[in-house]
Amino acid sequence: MNKEELKKFSEDYADSKGFRLQPDERLLDGILTGLLHNEEKHGFRVCPCRRFTDDDEENKRITCPCVYHEQEIKEDGHCKCFLFLRKDK
Repeated sequence: MNKEELKKFSEDYADSKGFRLQPDERLLDGILTGLLHNEEKHGFRVCPCRRFTDDDEENKRITCPCVYHEQEIKEDGHCKCFLFLRKDK
């Protein structure tokens, strides 16, 4: 997957969940770059804000979109890495 495909996937995912994607293009580019780097390096698209571990099961939990993002968005208005934001923020 290249960066444009990942951006489209992320936009579609955000729309389907009632979120919005990071509007700052520079910040968005950095997050997408980090996701693609982690996928290339580790085989998992681990969120750049999370620490890759030796535990494949944990890495699957923190692969974007991670298991934590919906609760973080509900509580904080955004996921930890700021890729997904609540629509009202």
